[in-house]
Amino acid sequence: MKIINGGVCAANGFLANGIHSGIRKNKSKKDLALIYSEKKATCASVYTTNKVKGAPLTVTKNNISDGYAQAVICNSGNANTCNANGIEIATQMCELLGNELNIAPTDVVVASTGVIGQPLDITPIANGIPALVKGLGKENSQDAAEGIMTTDTRLKEIAISFTVGGKECKIGGIAKGSGMIHPNMATMLVFITTDCSISAKMLGKALSTDIQSTFNMVSVDGDTSTNDMVTILANGMAGNEEITQDGEDFQAFMKALNTLTIYLCRKIAGDGEGATKLLECTVDGAKDEATAKIIAKSVICSSLVKSAMFGSDANWGRVLCAIGYSGADVDVNKVFVSFVSNKGEISVCKNGAGVDFSEEKAKEILLEDEITIKITLGDGNGKATAWGCDLTYDYVKINGDYRT
Repeated sequence: MKIINGGVCAANGFLANGIHSGIRKNKSKKDLALIYSEKKATCASVYTTNKVKGAPLTVTKNNISDGYAQAVICNSGNANTCNANGIEIATQMCELLGNELNIAPTDVVVASTGVIGQPLDITPIANGIPALVKGLGKENSQDAAEGIMTTDTRLKEIAISFTVGGKECKIGGIAKGSGMIHPNMATMLVFITTDCSISAKMLGKALSTDIQSTFNMVSVDGDTSTNDMVTILANGMAGNEEITQDGEDFQAFMKALNTLTIYLCRKIAGDGEGATKLLECTVDGAKDEATAKIIAKSVICSSLVKSAMFGSDANWGRVLCAIGYSGADVDVNKVFVSFVSNKGEISVCKNGAGVDFSEEKAKEILLEDEITIKITLGDGNGKATAWGCDLTYDYVKINGDYRT
């Protein structure tokens, strides 16, 4: 297994594009993205648990109920959420694209991101779809990635080559996510493509299993978006024998998928709105994995911990506090905490109590842009990892006037 170039176009049979259609006022920013498979693909998606859901999620869920799709279209800048005619617009997007690609509208995955509650005009999308389709290309993954960005400051894409049944397979993904990130099913918008042959049932199993330890373990600000969706398409053009059950081939696919999703998790967390640091919290020695996940997520979500990391302040008491209110079954008198970065590791807590440490060394470690908060318990073999970011002045600035 190795990292390769190409993003969502790395896998055989996938093309992409991204354009500025006119949804955004800033003409330098793309606002419409397309991913297309030359062959109908098995498809699986997971969606936000927020009761307020964007209309595209409802339409997509209906479209892929048969386990298949052939294209993904997504607009950015103005979310199709809380609009009286939202279903109509999402359905129109599928129909317009289906007509242009000569595929069934029900084989389209539709997504949307941006300001919530603002009416979305279908006109620029309708006018832009012909150019979007005409510009489809094998080298355009980055264009599609740019087309789904909102407050993101960095493009997020990756591709991986791996082997299943003696055949080379490829998997690639693009993601957007910077704010309103506190998922409990999936996260933000993530689109994944692969040429591996895998049944819709096993594809769904792979995705729903993987997100529990990846996308569900990311938090930027504690807000769960209305538009969150992770979708994966598998067109089988690698030529491997179709994966229809658990086994060596399925595990190889799961490993590649997990490598891709962890990479995207780290990129999303590190690009949190206003963030200057990627935070990773690792927990081991818990009674079980569920307990470890609760603790890791609680620490990553703590505004006080996030603020301390922004200030490069080794305020480990805030970590203990987050463990204590997490609701996890843990003996706090067994807790060890250390901070880790490229500058080294420093122990700050042993058996639930403070230890002498150099504030100067701690500051040096915490000034780095990637920090690991390492927690060790003495209760068992459970372990988990969560990702987040620091909380800065700029987060408030960005969200204070986001709509206006």
